[in-house]
Amino acid sequence: MTDYAIRVMVELSRQGEILSAQALAERVGVETPTASKVLKLLAGQGLLESYRGASGGYRVKREAEKISVAEVIEAIEGPVAITECSDEAGHCNLESHCGLQGNWQRISREVNRALRGVTLAEMASPAAGRGPLDLRTL
Repeated sequence: MTDYAIRVMVELSRQGEILSAQALAERVGVETPTASKVLKLLAGQGLLESYRGASGGYRVKREAEKISVAEVIEAIEGPVAITECSDEAGHCNLESHCGLQGNWQRISREVNRALRGVTLAEMASPAAGRGPLDLRTL
C-alpha cells in the first residue's frame, strides 16, 4: 500500500488539482478500491484534502517540496522502524536479553533521516542524469 500511496501523492502533487479516486487509480495503474483506501488513509493523516460532490476528489494540502517520503510512509504504516524495539522500548519479548536494541535504534534513526530527506518533488522528477540517491549525503 505504501508504494501506491507514494505514487498517488506524486500524481496529485504533479497535477495540483482535485482528482477523484477513479481518475487517480487510472493514472497510477491501481484498482479503484485500492486507490480509495490509500486516499482515505492519507486524508485521515492530514496529507490530503477531500472534497465531496459530483466534482469532488482529493488534493494535496502542501507543496510537494514540503512533504517527505517518511510522512507518506507513516500515514500508511505508522512510525518508520526496522524492528519492534527500534521505535519504542517494551514492544519486543526478547528485549530483556537482547543486546541489539541500541544498534537497531541507530539504524532506524538513519533510515528515518534518509526518508525525511527525500520529498515528493524529488520523487516526481526523473532520476536520469542524477544517478541513484546517495544516502550517505542525506
